[in-house]
Amino acid sequence: MIFRRFLTISGLLAALAPWAGAGIAAPKVPPADEAVLKAYDAFRAGDALKLAKASVPLGGHVLAPYLDYWRLKLRLDAVPDAEVRTFLLREAGSYVADRLRADWLKELGKRADWQSFDQELPLLAQDDLELRCYAWLSRLARGDAGAFDEAKSIWLEPREFPEGCNTLVESMLDARRFSVDDVWRRVRVLFENGQVSAARRTLSFLPEGEKHDERLLNQAVTAPKNFLAAPRSLQRRATRETTVIAVLRLGRTEPEAAAELLRGKLGERLTAQDVKYLWGRLAYEGARRLAPEAHQWYGLADETELSDEQLAWKARTALRAADWQVVRDAVDRMSVGARQDPAWTYWYGRALGTQGRDDGARAYFLRISGQPNFYGLLAAEELGAMAGIPEPFHIASDEDVAAAGAVAGLVRALELYRLDLRTEATREWIFTIRGMDDRQLLAAAEVARRAGIFDRAINTADRTLSAHNYKVRFLAPFKDVFEEQARIFGLEEAWVFGLVRQESRFIVNAKSSVGASGLMQLMPATARWVAKRNGVKNYSPARVTEVPINVALGTGYLKHVLDDLGHPVLASAAYNAGPGRARRWRADQPLEGAIYAETIPFSETRDYVKKVMANTMYYAQLFGGKLVPLKDRLGRIPAKASGERFNEELP
Repeated sequence: MIFRRFLTISGLLAALAPWAGAGIAAPKVPPADEAVLKAYDAFRAGDALKLAKASVPLGGHVLAPYLDYWRLKLRLDAVPDAEVRTFLLREAGSYVADRLRADWLKELGKRADWQSFDQELPLLAQDDLELRCYAWLSRLARGDAGAFDEAKSIWLEPREFPEGCNTLVESMLDARRFSVDDVWRRVRVLFENGQVSAARRTLSFLPEGEKHDERLLNQAVTAPKNFLAAPRSLQRRATRETTVIAVLRLGRTEPEAAAELLRGKLGERLTAQDVKYLWGRLAYEGARRLAPEAHQWYGLADETELSDEQLAWKARTALRAADWQVVRDAVDRMSVGARQDPAWTYWYGRALGTQGRDDGARAYFLRISGQPNFYGLLAAEELGAMAGIPEPFHIASDEDVAAAGAVAGLVRALELYRLDLRTEATREWIFTIRGMDDRQLLAAAEVARRAGIFDRAINTADRTLSAHNYKVRFLAPFKDVFEEQARIFGLEEAWVFGLVRQESRFIVNAKSSVGASGLMQLMPATARWVAKRNGVKNYSPARVTEVPINVALGTGYLKHVLDDLGHPVLASAAYNAGPGRARRWRADQPLEGAIYAETIPFSETRDYVKKVMANTMYYAQLFGGKLVPLKDRLGRIPAKASGERFNEELP
């Protein structure tokens, strides 16, 4: 697997340059590998001619279906239907067939070839918003007006519509299925989510007499404070809505300033309904900044309709304020799906328990106790138990592993991983295992483990429902390296493994979109700082993904933030989002560690911290160490200290 780290042929050739510069013969790239990578580069560039040239010598290659798919995809608007059907029949049940079918269905939708569309749609495995829109258009073409009512469900999607959905929306407008109120509702949702371009396009749907003033809208969007400083008549709906948009825009960056305006004359001039709506939005923006005032602002929103996300932050704000009744009220108003989230099941149980309703609390904890996640562990502890690892471990037999290793989709995925076409490989793997039972999943996980593709081994083993193998779910590769560095820095080995499992799933050459590298996902500046601070000899950025170097630097940094912040929950948050943020997210009074974790403003870091701490529990059990309850590990997060500053030299 010499070339596993090279994403494209250009990257591969660049990486061979040091060999030539050193006067050493570079490793020979197998012709088939070079051809696949050239073909992939051509496909990504949309160059059909180069793709055709690269594909010539690859007949019979395990990835030949990919090359056929790439060729068809680049000229799908001109490919005869018979050629597409031949490919779909030949590759039936495969990931590339499903992917081409989805692409072809969109092409059929554009052509309004509803007969072919209706034949192919039931064979598609994936879901796609644009294809749903085309399916409704197909029904409308058959005279099924009931499709209009179903299609209205997409109207408040907080994003730009794809082409097929735009066609559907135009049909609905022509049929007068949307009112002026509907248009402004969507505009508000889009502005709430920062989708300015999509909001402007939606405004074009307004009838002529209801049109907005483009100059005023530009000012409301780009300079909301200036717009709101100039009083103007709010009699026209468009002017009033533009004013609401200005408050929304100001509230995204300065919720306190927007709140002050609402308390003043502006709040008196807007309708009561608009004021409550805006308090709900400002409360949400303030809550995400952990502003204590947000708890009061939610109260001013009264019974106005709030989204599940707004209600989640209402509950989080109430947790920090220890207002357990508001926690319950917020969860009660969530949709059924949101209420069933383990987080809100747990906190609703805690709220009931705090109010003396122990039987009700117990019922809620029983719903999630035993689930292999942060709140499943906490719920078990509330019931007086510690969730253990399911035993006995189901060990995949050699026969099962051999059978899994022969599955065509997994064979293709392994080849794609070998060439480091990781995105394609992961999609192929996930598609292939989607219908497997527990026994097959664990066999596939073992195939991945033996191939050194640890992330797939973990994620595949994670999917089992009855038969489990937690030694695969919680793999511990490179254990000797981690064990040594944990000992050197005085860190709990289980915690280090729990963090790395979440950081990289043990992908040695993992690289994030922001440039973090290796097992412990080190940013270049952080790696350089730690290397200098800890006296690492012969360090260079090129070595950051070497396992011993990466683990030494990562554990060194983790030790530093733990010493500086004094708590593993804070240190875990700091490792993901930076020490300054971890400090700022504390409250003016001590908080339960679980409340701190749940109220982290960044969704990625919130999920990360909870998973790191849950992972630690499982690794501790697997390593046979002293079992410490999760609630004890979370402990209490100390309050902010007055005038506290963080060491500015730390990246």
